[in-house]
Amino acid sequence: MQAKHHIQAPQSQQAHVARLILQGNLAYGESNSQGLSHIQRLKARAECRQYLNEALTLKPGNAGALGLLGRVELDDGQLEKAHTLFNASLNHQPEQPQQYCNLGYWALKTERPALAEQYFLQALDGDRQSAAAFCGVAHAKRLQGQFDVAYLHYRKLLETGAEWESVYSGMLTCAQHLEVNKADTAMARDAISLLQRDGLPHQELGRFVGAIIHQQYDLDNPSADIFLHAASEDELLILALQKTLIPNPAVEELVTLLRRAIIAEVAQTVELRDELQRLALAIAQYADRTGYALAAEEDEEHLVAAINDSIQAQFALGEEQDTLIGSLMISAMYGALFHQNFAVRLGQWNLVDWPLALQPVLAASYYDRAEEEAIKQNFDEKAEELRLVKTDVPQAWPSWSQLAYRAESSLKTVMATELGLATQNLPATLRVMVCGAQSSQHAMELARYLDDVEIIAVDESLANIAKATRMANDMGMDNIVFWPWSIAQRFVADGHQVHWIDIGRLPSPAMTDLSLAALINDASSSGAVVHMHTAVAEQTTGDKQIRKLIGEHKLQPTRQTLRQLRRMALANRNDTTWQALTADADFYSLGGCRDRWFRPQDTSQLNELVAMVSNEVEWKLVKARDEDGHSLATGPVQQQIQAEALGSEVQSLMGQNLSVYFQRRR
Repeated sequence: MQAKHHIQAPQSQQAHVARLILQGNLAYGESNSQGLSHIQRLKARAECRQYLNEALTLKPGNAGALGLLGRVELDDGQLEKAHTLFNASLNHQPEQPQQYCNLGYWALKTERPALAEQYFLQALDGDRQSAAAFCGVAHAKRLQGQFDVAYLHYRKLLETGAEWESVYSGMLTCAQHLEVNKADTAMARDAISLLQRDGLPHQELGRFVGAIIHQQYDLDNPSADIFLHAASEDELLILALQKTLIPNPAVEELVTLLRRAIIAEVAQTVELRDELQRLALAIAQYADRTGYALAAEEDEEHLVAAINDSIQAQFALGEEQDTLIGSLMISAMYGALFHQNFAVRLGQWNLVDWPLALQPVLAASYYDRAEEEAIKQNFDEKAEELRLVKTDVPQAWPSWSQLAYRAESSLKTVMATELGLATQNLPATLRVMVCGAQSSQHAMELARYLDDVEIIAVDESLANIAKATRMANDMGMDNIVFWPWSIAQRFVADGHQVHWIDIGRLPSPAMTDLSLAALINDASSSGAVVHMHTAVAEQTTGDKQIRKLIGEHKLQPTRQTLRQLRRMALANRNDTTWQALTADADFYSLGGCRDRWFRPQDTSQLNELVAMVSNEVEWKLVKARDEDGHSLATGPVQQQIQAEALGSEVQSLMGQNLSVYFQRRR
């Protein structure tokens, strides 16, 4: 915390009040500074409140102090107090643009985006240059589902220099909902700007950038010319390959074609041109992210095998590192370096010993995998992987690189403001269990942005546990652990309980000794909250058809089998049976395919869970949201839950994709 903003008290009371408000404004600015820790910002907020209370004691009707105190209350989650203070400020000094802007953000917090938009427009009527009000309009439009209008507002803000985290985050959210039907240079520039911005969850841009690339390369035209030279200089394509997974069959074919063109040239010239190296490295990163789902022709596989043999021979001859680099780039486009026979020889160098441009590929293809393998050794579940061929070991999924942007807060604040729950008797640190955390992006966001939690992330995939553990270590996070179900079950059996349970991906039928409902019943303390969704993903007709084939032919989840099943779906992607599957991001990674086909979610686990929480003596529904995040009246949803428990299909919640929160009564 920086030193207090002490200013000498002046002689006149009016001047003293003005200086107190100035000190409050300075402290309030610190309370919203991204450069300070959450604790420091809370201290600054308390300091701001102190200055404003002193000012209002001297001059109770000061409009500026009332408005600023309202913003402090808004940040503290005291929405009614904030609303009262903003209106009191307007009563003492009508038509203040700042207070209308404040009321707009209050309306956003209370889930009334249409009302928020009205307030922001009133603020703009009084101050046409208010970036905060214009940004508020963008947020309000986005929350009303007007993504195209909101997107243009965010673009305008960036053009005028308002490069705020909330602007980039809002623009990224809107981009996920836009339809791209023609090549658009401005949109391509936007995509590049978003992909170059640090701290954004770039993995969420795959569909958007894929649609732009699809149009730019005219991929619906079978006669379209694809030039390797042009692709090697395409900044959007390279950034997309480095940072996203693109759920687009035509773009996947484009990447496969470019990879083939690179290795074909290398086969002729026996070198990888400098001009192609950045594209080759980007394709290598992309191939790793897909779990090496990209199809390769037989002649390519022969060439890569020869290159890998050559690398092995170079190591045997003791050749210098520089002579290996080009061959390693080519090899990494087709398979993980960690799986090659020469892998152990790479360990003689640290990651930082390699050229900077090569380090992301080597990290993903070798060093990160080696670290994750060491983490797996700590768990009994590792024994199951020992029977597998290296290339058939499951991949962590979903693949992500950045946490989504969230404002820092506390779980107790969330419980009080969003669920209306009493929190005064809760301990300083709340224990949260995320069940079915997958590769734990959501669990790690909770750990990063909530300052009063310790997180237990549970999943049945050892690959997910290892990757999440490594990434949490890299980020310096010490309030989260990642466990397989076996350890979570022992933890609960030992009598430990938690204050909040998030249900993510359901266990698969392979988890025969796990009852999710029983575990949650034992793990939840009195007053604990359980958050779950009423829809189960991965239930397309294509998924069902593939699972049927797997059962009939007793197929195993090998890389070859997964590639063959994908190839079948892609070959028939225009058939209605396969359209929903081939539009799903999971389909574009072997890790996603393996999960949904060989470890599908067990819907009976959700049925048991709904039956448990339908007991109104034990559980109370405290919040329900629809698919778009809008709050619903809990009464009708509770009635549906009761009908569900009694076996009624007419009022079934399943498939409605509601987000529901239950609190344990006792």
